[in-house]
Amino acid sequence: MAKYSKEEEAFLKQIGERIRYFRYKINLSQEKLATFANLHPTYISSVERGERNIAVINLQKIAKALKISLTELVDLEKE
Repeated sequence: MAKYSKEEEAFLKQIGERIRYFRYKINLSQEKLATFANLHPTYISSVERGERNIAVINLQKIAKALKISLTELVDLEKE
């Protein structure tokens, strides 16, 4: 993983947790989410663990696959 500050690492983990939360909410496996988002399952896994600085376009793909808005996905105030 690239060198990030503690704050940046915490942010990446929060995003990953939000993705996992919405994925669980609709009872979707990482593999199915990856298929629906046209991404690799290991990518989804590393994003959920907060190990990747996910690209905005991939966030959009994941939100669409989860059938939520990008705004809802990244709204960390709702935690």
